[in-house]
Amino acid sequence: MTDDDAPALSSPASSGLRALLPDLAPWRASRDFRRLWVSGTVSNFGSFLTFVALPVQVKELTGSAAAVGAIGAVELIPLVVFGLYGGALADAWDKRKLILWTEAGQGLLSAVLLVNALLPGPAVWPLYLVAALSSALVSVQRPALDSLWPRIVAHEHMAAATSLNSLRWTVGGVAGPALAGVVVAYAGLGWAYAADVLTFVVSVALVVRIAASPAALPHSRLRSSGGTPVVAKPSLKAIAEGARYAWSRKDLLGTYAVDLAAMFLAMPLAVLPFLADELDAEWSLGLMYASLPAGALLVSLTSGWTSRVHRHGRMVVLSAALWGGAIAAAGLAGNVWLVLLCLMVAGAFDMVSGIFRGVMWNQTIPDELRGRLAGIELLSYSVGPTVGQVRSGGLAAWLGVRTSVWSGGVLCVGAVGLLALCLPTLMTYDARTNEHAARQRAHRAAAPTAPVMDV
Repeated sequence: MTDDDAPALSSPASSGLRALLPDLAPWRASRDFRRLWVSGTVSNFGSFLTFVALPVQVKELTGSAAAVGAIGAVELIPLVVFGLYGGALADAWDKRKLILWTEAGQGLLSAVLLVNALLPGPAVWPLYLVAALSSALVSVQRPALDSLWPRIVAHEHMAAATSLNSLRWTVGGVAGPALAGVVVAYAGLGWAYAADVLTFVVSVALVVRIAASPAALPHSRLRSSGGTPVVAKPSLKAIAEGARYAWSRKDLLGTYAVDLAAMFLAMPLAVLPFLADELDAEWSLGLMYASLPAGALLVSLTSGWTSRVHRHGRMVVLSAALWGGAIAAAGLAGNVWLVLLCLMVAGAFDMVSGIFRGVMWNQTIPDELRGRLAGIELLSYSVGPTVGQVRSGGLAAWLGVRTSVWSGGVLCVGAVGLLALCLPTLMTYDARTNEHAARQRAHRAAAPTAPVMDV
């Protein structure tokens, strides 16, 4: 039965419900969006299995909160170096190839973790090595992936696409950690790593089928070789060009700074295994890891309202501050169920912030700079959590687990408030009037066909 055949669907209640549900326009309009969405969902599910299994294995082998926090330390340098260079690669190379080969590489790294887990005496050093190499591959892949979405999704559908991509992440984020807690406890670490390997196989098979996405060729960057346009190779000069553009956009700088502060000061993931022990609820570890993405999932499933918000900067600031407040409450709570609730609330506000950061980025950045800006964005939303693991683990070893969590949340609220005062252009950003958003709207209207071709 169609909508026209069902008068009940036009009732105020049903209209209100549909206004909350995710907008599926990008899914219906773009075949490649559907393939990448499914690929990412499958891949994320497996990655979250490893996301839980890896720190648990380090904890079992070392018994040290600082050793678990050190996972973030070994991920940091590859993240910084390859994030910036990966952005330059994404602007100069075919984005599909970058996504494909990095996805295959991560599958091989998961296989290494599987082999190590099956040894009679698993070693600790491969865990850190794989974490570092995986960080490098993710840093190369994410700028290519993030800069590809605006090519395969209409400009007016970017808010809906960002919400659907958030849903893709949160489905794996909820199911993966929840299942990982059970799998690790009852079947062993090897099964979690094996499942991750299989998900990468499926993901690669889907990515192979998307259309090629060659580098953008702005007139100011064309060189001629026998009449054929050639894109300049990735270089420090190209990276610096992206950095100068980011610096010129104080509204973008504000989104980076707010997210860095929130993640560095209030990300509690490294100490969750110890928090579960302190609450005498070891069984809750998988639920703790799943609570943050569960809150994000609730926002994604009711994200229809996000397309009607235009002052994205204010939403980024408000949701980041509320994230910090929820984390502080989780550190102060003495009941495990209340802790889980606070983590879920924190995850919800983090997702709200992420949606509006993504919309600002995708609706205002020129196509030829998206890879490099995506590399900078990667640093903003990845360096914070990575260094935050070191902060939370070290502070937990020094002052205690609970203090590490609640103090980070309090500091986050204060830092975000200070940044809001110092960055007025972020607070006044309006997608309807912003000059950069208007320029990109005009550009997409003049060239409605995305520069992506089947080959």
